[in-house]
Amino acid sequence: MVKSKNIVIGVIPARYKSTRLPGKPLLGISGKPMIQQVYEHAKKSKYISDLIIATDDARIYKCVLGFGGKAVMTSGKHKSGTDRICEAVKKIKADIIVNIQGDEPFIDYKNIDKAIEPLLTDNNLNISTLAIKMMNNKEIADPNKVKVVFDKSGNALYFSRSAVPYNRDNIKTDHFKHIGLYVYRKSFLMKYKNLKQTKLEVAEKLEQLRILEHGVKIKVIITNKDSFSIDTGEDYRKYKNYKDN
Repeated sequence: MVKSKNIVIGVIPARYKSTRLPGKPLLGISGKPMIQQVYEHAKKSKYISDLIIATDDARIYKCVLGFGGKAVMTSGKHKSGTDRICEAVKKIKADIIVNIQGDEPFIDYKNIDKAIEPLLTDNNLNISTLAIKMMNNKEIADPNKVKVVFDKSGNALYFSRSAVPYNRDNIKTDHFKHIGLYVYRKSFLMKYKNLKQTKLEVAEKLEQLRILEHGVKIKVIITNKDSFSIDTGEDYRKYKNYKDN
Protein backbone atom coordinates (compact mmCIF):
# COMPACT_ATOMS: atom_id res chain seq x y z
CA MET A 1 0.00 0.00 0.00
CA VAL A 2 1.30 3.44 -0.94
CA LYS A 3 1.43 5.75 2.07
CA SER A 4 0.05 9.22 1.43
CA LYS A 5 -1.45 12.18 3.24
CA ASN A 6 -3.78 12.85 0.30
CA ILE A 7 -7.50 12.80 1.05
CA VAL A 8 -9.13 10.58 -1.57
CA ILE A 9 -12.88 10.81 -2.18
CA GLY A 10 -14.80 8.44 -4.47
CA VAL A 11 -17.84 9.72 -6.37
CA ILE A 12 -20.30 7.62 -8.37
CA PRO A 13 -22.37 9.74 -10.78
CA ALA A 14 -25.79 8.22 -11.42
CA ARG A 15 -28.61 9.52 -13.60
CA TYR A 16 -31.96 7.94 -14.32
CA LYS A 17 -32.50 9.15 -17.88
CA SER A 18 -29.89 7.07 -19.70
CA THR A 19 -30.48 7.21 -23.46
CA ARG A 20 -29.76 3.53 -24.12
CA LEU A 21 -31.07 2.04 -20.87
CA PRO A 22 -33.35 4.33 -18.84
CA GLY A 23 -33.41 3.73 -15.08
CA LYS A 24 -30.35 1.49 -15.13
CA PRO A 25 -28.96 2.48 -11.69
CA LEU A 26 -32.05 0.88 -10.14
CA LEU A 27 -32.10 -2.27 -12.26
CA GLY A 28 -31.63 -5.47 -10.27
CA ILE A 29 -28.29 -7.25 -10.61
CA SER A 30 -28.07 -10.50 -8.63
CA GLY A 31 -30.75 -9.33 -6.22
CA LYS A 32 -29.52 -5.77 -5.61
CA PRO A 33 -29.94 -2.45 -7.43
CA MET A 34 -27.02 -1.86 -9.77
CA ILE A 35 -26.00 1.30 -7.92
CA GLN A 36 -25.73 -0.67 -4.67
CA GLN A 37 -23.48 -3.23 -6.32
CA VAL A 38 -21.17 -0.46 -7.54
CA TYR A 39 -21.15 1.20 -4.13
CA GLU A 40 -20.33 -1.97 -2.21
CA HIS A 41 -17.46 -2.91 -4.51
CA ALA A 42 -15.96 0.58 -4.51
CA LYS A 43 -16.25 0.74 -0.72
CA LYS A 44 -13.53 -1.92 -0.48
CA SER A 45 -10.86 0.44 -1.84
CA LYS A 46 -7.99 0.87 0.62
CA TYR A 47 -7.35 4.48 -0.44
CA ILE A 48 -10.84 5.98 -0.59
CA SER A 49 -11.78 7.63 2.70
CA ASP A 50 -15.34 8.57 1.72
CA LEU A 51 -17.72 7.46 -1.03
CA ILE A 52 -20.61 9.51 -2.43
CA ILE A 53 -23.27 8.91 -5.07
CA ALA A 54 -24.11 12.05 -7.05
CA THR A 55 -27.52 11.96 -8.72
CA ASP A 56 -30.20 14.22 -10.16
CA ASP A 57 -33.06 11.82 -9.48
CA ALA A 58 -35.02 11.45 -6.23
CA ARG A 59 -35.62 7.74 -6.88
CA ILE A 60 -31.91 7.00 -6.96
CA TYR A 61 -31.28 9.26 -3.96
CA LYS A 62 -33.92 7.41 -1.92
CA CYS A 63 -32.54 4.02 -2.99
CA VAL A 64 -29.01 4.94 -1.88
CA LEU A 65 -30.14 6.13 1.53
CA GLY A 66 -32.17 2.95 1.81
CA PHE A 67 -29.14 0.67 1.61
CA GLY A 68 -27.06 2.90 3.90
CA GLY A 69 -25.06 4.79 1.29
CA LYS A 70 -24.26 8.48 1.08
CA ALA A 71 -25.87 10.52 -1.70
CA VAL A 72 -26.08 14.13 -2.84
CA MET A 73 -28.56 15.72 -5.23
CA THR A 74 -27.11 17.60 -8.19
CA SER A 75 -28.44 19.56 -11.15
CA GLY A 76 -30.20 17.75 -13.98
CA LYS A 77 -28.51 19.96 -16.58
CA HIS A 78 -25.04 18.40 -16.53
CA LYS A 79 -23.73 17.13 -19.87
CA SER A 80 -21.40 14.49 -18.40
CA GLY A 81 -20.74 12.47 -15.27
CA THR A 82 -17.60 14.49 -14.59
CA ASP A 83 -19.57 17.74 -14.70
CA ARG A 84 -21.92 16.23 -12.11
CA ILE A 85 -18.96 15.25 -9.93
CA CYS A 86 -17.58 18.80 -10.09
CA GLU A 87 -20.77 20.07 -8.48
CA ALA A 88 -20.83 17.30 -5.89
CA VAL A 89 -17.29 17.86 -4.59
CA LYS A 90 -16.77 21.62 -4.91
CA LYS A 91 -17.27 22.20 -1.16
CA ILE A 92 -15.70 18.95 0.00
CA LYS A 93 -12.16 18.91 1.39
CA ALA A 94 -10.18 16.51 -0.79
CA ASP A 95 -6.95 16.20 -2.75
CA ILE A 96 -7.93 13.43 -5.14
CA ILE A 97 -11.34 12.60 -6.62
CA VAL A 98 -12.14 9.18 -8.08
CA ASN A 99 -14.86 9.03 -10.74
CA ILE A 100 -16.38 5.55 -10.48
CA GLN A 101 -18.82 4.64 -13.21
CA GLY A 102 -22.31 3.85 -11.96
CA ASP A 103 -22.92 1.20 -14.62
CA GLU A 104 -20.04 -1.16 -13.70
CA PRO A 105 -21.68 -3.22 -10.94
CA PHE A 106 -18.78 -5.56 -10.29
CA ILE A 107 -15.79 -3.27 -10.62
CA ASP A 108 -12.78 -4.74 -8.85
CA TYR A 109 -11.65 -2.49 -6.00
CA LYS A 110 -8.07 -3.44 -6.86
CA ASN A 111 -8.55 -1.71 -10.20
CA ILE A 112 -9.67 1.41 -8.36
CA ASP A 113 -6.56 1.34 -6.18
CA LYS A 114 -4.33 0.65 -9.19
CA ALA A 115 -5.65 3.80 -10.86
CA ILE A 116 -5.27 5.93 -7.72
CA GLU A 117 -1.65 5.02 -6.94
CA PRO A 118 0.03 7.02 -9.77
CA LEU A 119 -1.42 10.28 -8.36
CA LEU A 120 -0.18 9.36 -4.90
CA THR A 121 3.39 8.94 -6.14
CA ASP A 122 3.60 11.63 -8.85
CA ASN A 123 2.57 15.13 -7.81
CA ASN A 124 2.79 16.36 -11.39
CA LEU A 125 0.13 13.96 -12.59
CA ASN A 126 -3.44 15.29 -12.77
CA ILE A 127 -5.46 12.43 -14.28
CA SER A 128 -5.22 8.67 -14.62
CA THR A 129 -7.50 6.00 -16.04
CA LEU A 130 -7.46 2.27 -16.85
CA ALA A 131 -7.28 0.07 -19.94
CA ILE A 132 -7.12 -3.64 -20.68
CA LYS A 133 -5.86 -5.51 -23.73
CA MET A 134 -8.70 -6.68 -25.97
CA MET A 135 -8.70 -10.26 -27.25
CA ASN A 136 -12.10 -10.40 -28.96
CA ASN A 137 -12.58 -9.05 -32.50
CA LYS A 138 -16.31 -8.58 -31.95
CA GLU A 139 -15.59 -6.43 -28.93
CA ILE A 140 -12.99 -4.41 -30.87
CA ALA A 141 -15.63 -3.62 -33.50
CA ASP A 142 -18.31 -2.74 -30.91
CA PRO A 143 -18.83 1.06 -30.69
CA ASN A 144 -20.08 0.63 -27.12
CA LYS A 145 -16.58 -0.56 -26.15
CA VAL A 146 -14.31 2.47 -26.13
CA LYS A 147 -10.78 1.97 -27.39
CA VAL A 148 -7.70 3.92 -26.31
CA VAL A 149 -4.26 4.39 -27.87
CA PHE A 150 -1.36 5.80 -25.88
CA ASP A 151 2.26 6.84 -26.28
CA LYS A 152 5.42 5.11 -25.00
CA SER A 153 5.07 6.88 -21.66
CA GLY A 154 1.52 5.62 -21.19
CA ASN A 155 -0.17 8.93 -21.92
CA ALA A 156 -3.40 8.74 -23.91
CA LEU A 157 -3.25 9.86 -27.54
CA TYR A 158 -6.92 9.28 -28.34
CA PHE A 159 -10.08 7.52 -27.23
CA SER A 160 -12.58 6.29 -29.80
CA ARG A 161 -15.62 4.14 -30.36
CA SER A 162 -13.97 3.06 -33.62
CA ALA A 163 -11.42 0.26 -33.82
CA VAL A 164 -8.22 2.24 -33.31
CA PRO A 165 -5.56 1.68 -34.39
CA TYR A 166 -6.90 0.76 -37.82
CA ASN A 167 -4.95 -2.32 -38.96
CA ARG A 168 -4.54 -1.53 -42.65
CA ASP A 169 -2.07 -4.32 -43.52
CA ASN A 170 -3.46 -6.92 -41.13
CA ILE A 171 -0.29 -7.13 -39.03
CA LYS A 172 -0.14 -8.08 -35.36
CA THR A 173 -1.71 -5.12 -33.56
CA ASP A 174 -2.84 -4.68 -29.97
CA HIS A 175 -6.11 -3.00 -29.11
CA PHE A 176 -6.92 -1.72 -25.64
CA LYS A 177 -10.36 -1.21 -24.14
CA HIS A 178 -10.82 1.82 -21.96
CA ILE A 179 -12.19 1.07 -18.51
CA GLY A 180 -14.06 4.24 -17.62
CA LEU A 181 -12.61 4.92 -14.21
CA TYR A 182 -10.95 8.33 -13.74
CA VAL A 183 -8.78 9.65 -10.96
CA TYR A 184 -8.43 13.45 -10.81
CA ARG A 185 -6.46 15.83 -8.71
CA LYS A 186 -9.23 18.03 -7.32
CA SER A 187 -7.37 21.21 -8.25
CA PHE A 188 -7.53 20.14 -11.91
CA LEU A 189 -11.14 19.04 -11.65
CA MET A 190 -12.17 22.53 -10.58
CA LYS A 191 -10.49 23.84 -13.75
CA TYR A 192 -12.12 21.14 -15.89
CA LYS A 193 -15.61 22.38 -15.07
CA ASN A 194 -14.80 25.64 -16.88
CA LEU A 195 -13.56 23.96 -20.06
CA LYS A 196 -16.01 24.16 -22.93
CA GLN A 197 -17.20 21.01 -24.66
CA THR A 198 -15.17 20.20 -27.74
CA LYS A 199 -16.03 18.93 -31.21
CA LEU A 200 -14.42 15.52 -30.73
CA GLU A 201 -16.14 15.06 -27.39
CA VAL A 202 -19.51 15.84 -28.93
CA ALA A 203 -18.87 13.65 -32.00
CA GLU A 204 -17.74 10.56 -30.09
CA LYS A 205 -19.83 11.26 -26.97
CA LEU A 206 -16.69 10.75 -24.87
CA GLU A 207 -16.09 13.36 -22.18
CA GLN A 208 -12.39 12.47 -21.78
CA LEU A 209 -11.72 13.91 -25.23
CA ARG A 210 -12.46 17.37 -23.82
CA ILE A 211 -9.39 16.95 -21.63
CA LEU A 212 -7.13 15.82 -24.47
CA GLU A 213 -8.37 18.56 -26.80
CA HIS A 214 -7.39 21.13 -24.20
CA GLY A 215 -3.86 19.71 -24.12
CA VAL A 216 -3.94 17.94 -20.76
CA LYS A 217 -2.30 14.51 -20.39
CA ILE A 218 -4.21 11.44 -19.19
CA LYS A 219 -2.09 8.60 -17.79
CA VAL A 220 -3.33 5.18 -18.90
CA ILE A 221 -2.69 2.32 -16.47
CA ILE A 222 -2.89 -1.19 -17.92
CA THR A 223 -4.72 -3.80 -15.89
CA ASN A 224 -5.48 -7.47 -16.43
CA LYS A 225 -8.75 -7.29 -14.49
CA ASP A 226 -11.66 -6.51 -16.80
CA SER A 227 -14.73 -4.54 -15.78
CA PHE A 228 -17.93 -4.79 -17.76
CA SER A 229 -20.45 -2.00 -18.05
CA ILE A 230 -24.21 -2.28 -18.46
CA ASP A 231 -24.84 0.01 -21.43
CA THR A 232 -27.73 -1.65 -23.24
CA GLY A 233 -30.69 -3.95 -22.69
CA GLU A 234 -28.61 -6.77 -24.16
CA ASP A 235 -25.88 -6.13 -21.57
CA TYR A 236 -28.47 -6.19 -18.81
CA ARG A 237 -29.95 -9.51 -19.94
CA LYS A 238 -26.46 -10.98 -20.14
CA TYR A 239 -25.34 -9.92 -16.66
CA LYS A 240 -28.64 -9.77 -14.77
CA ASN A 241 -27.85 -12.94 -12.83
CA TYR A 242 -24.07 -12.61 -12.90
CA LYS A 243 -22.41 -14.14 -9.86
CA ASP A 244 -19.51 -12.11 -8.55
CA ASN A 245 -16.27 -13.95 -7.85
